[in-house]
Amino acid sequence: MKKIVAIVLALTLALSLAACGGSDDKIIKVGATPAPHAEILEIAKEILAEEGYTLEIVEFDDYVLPNQSLDEGELDANYFQHITYMNEFNDSRGTNMVSAAGIHYEPFGIYAGKTASLDALADGAQIAIPNDATNGARALLLLEQEGLLTLEEGVGITATTDAIVDNPHNYEIVEVNAELLTTTLQDVDIAVINGNYAIDAGLKVSEALAVEAADGDAAEAYANVIAVNSGEENSEKIQALVTALKSEQVKTFIQETYEGAVVPLF
Repeated sequence: MKKIVAIVLALTLALSLAACGGSDDKIIKVGATPAPHAEILEIAKEILAEEGYTLEIVEFDDYVLPNQSLDEGELDANYFQHITYMNEFNDSRGTNMVSAAGIHYEPFGIYAGKTASLDALADGAQIAIPNDATNGARALLLLEQEGLLTLEEGVGITATTDAIVDNPHNYEIVEVNAELLTTTLQDVDIAVINGNYAIDAGLKVSEALAVEAADGDAAEAYANVIAVNSGEENSEKIQALVTALKSEQVKTFIQETYEGAVVPLF
C-alpha cells in the first residue's frame, strides 16, 4: 500500500510540475515604458487572452533597466526602444538582444519651453536634447533639419555635439536624461523630446514646433521593436505577441489614440 501511495504521489507531483511548465509557456512577461508602449500592450493583452496566453506588463520609467531585466532573464521581451538604441546598447553593454518585429515609429518633436517659437530663439538660447548616443544624434539631426545648426557632412545617426560645425547663434546644447526632458522643459528655451515621453507628459505632436520629416530615414532607423534575447525571436509565444501587436485592433487603437504621435509600421 505504501508503495502504491508513493507512486500516486510521485505521479501527482510530476503532473503538477508539467502543468506549471505548460503554464509558463502561456505567460508572456514584457517590459515597457508607460506610454505608448504599455497602453498598446493592453490592447494586445486582450487578443492574446483569446489565444490562451497571459500577458504580464512590467512598466519601467527609464531606458536601461528594461534591457538589463531582459538580459537577466526576468522578462521574455521588452517593448520600449527603437532598433538603433537596441543595437547601441548591445555594443556598449555586451547584451545579445535582437528584434522580433518592428511595430511602430514615434516622430521626434521640438517642444516650446521658455521660448514659444523657433523664430524667437535668442542668441545663446538653451536647447535640451537626450544625453544617450542614439537619441542625442537623432535630436541633433532634427535641429539641423530646422536650420538651427549644421553637422559634419555624412555624420548621420552617429552625430554628437562634437560634430556641430556651424552654430551661428551660439545655442547652448544641454544634454539631459531622456526621461527628464519633459520635467525640465520650462527651464530651457526648447527641447527635443522622445515621442513616448512627450505622450506620457501630455504633449501633442500637433503642437510641436517641428517634427521629423515623414520621408526621412527616421522611420527605418528608429522603428520601435519587440526586443528579445537572441534565439527567442521565433518562439511560439513571442510570435503570438508579434501577431497580436500587428493586429488590426492595435493598428486602429494607435491611429485613433495618438493622432500621428505614433505611426504603425504594419
